[in-house]
Amino acid sequence: MSLNVEVRDASGASSSTVALDADWFGVEPNVAVLHQVVTAQLAAARAGTQSTKTRAEVSGGGKKPFKQKGTGRARQGSERAPHFTGGGIALGPKPRSYRQRTPRKMISLALRSALSDRHADGHVLVVDRWDWSEPSTKSARAALGALGVDGKVLVVLSRDDAEAYKSFRNLPSVQVLFAGELNAYDVLCSDWVVFTSETLPGERPSEEAVAAVAERLSAAADAGQAFTDEPTADEPTADEATTDESEEQQ
Repeated sequence: MSLNVEVRDASGASSSTVALDADWFGVEPNVAVLHQVVTAQLAAARAGTQSTKTRAEVSGGGKKPFKQKGTGRARQGSERAPHFTGGGIALGPKPRSYRQRTPRKMISLALRSALSDRHADGHVLVVDRWDWSEPSTKSARAALGALGVDGKVLVVLSRDDAEAYKSFRNLPSVQVLFAGELNAYDVLCSDWVVFTSETLPGERPSEEAVAAVAERLSAAADAGQAFTDEPTADEPTADEATTDESEEQQ
């Protein structure tokens, strides 16, 4: 499947194309890792504040309910024992953390698997930018309609897209995340994932870097130089360096 997708504007018109990073959008989804990472993420979201009182924490008791012998009943030491009404709870839940240790490589693989699955379904969109001067929920709803997305939509924004964040956050079917908050669970819970050009995951050279490399190549071509692995006149060869080391040791 091609990793080239159209870059659209807020009106839905296509402006250019971009090649998605194959390491993020072209891997074979690992279902087992996805399940483990999502389970760990949901477990970490649990508050873990449930608590019950033991027989040492409930009020009352303090004296023997009845004498040890002569009543024909089983001996008892306190009315706050777990088998009494109003007594403590035996083996009840206490505050705890449900967090699971998940290696970073597994978290990364789960996210890449989720993004690759959405891209395989053709549900990954790239928007050039959200060029709104002020927040507008009406404009955000119209933009999603122009893009042709339906269902639950995950919009990934940069920290600078304040107007877009305020525009999308009021839509009940839209979840807004910043690029650093992207995770496998939210991707799987969404029908569509909408990125901007600057929030796409993966290594992509910037326009400044491409321009700098092109300038260096052009300058080298004008000077009649070529990029080779041969040492320059100022650099010693491997044989010369070995000879110098031998002389120093002697």
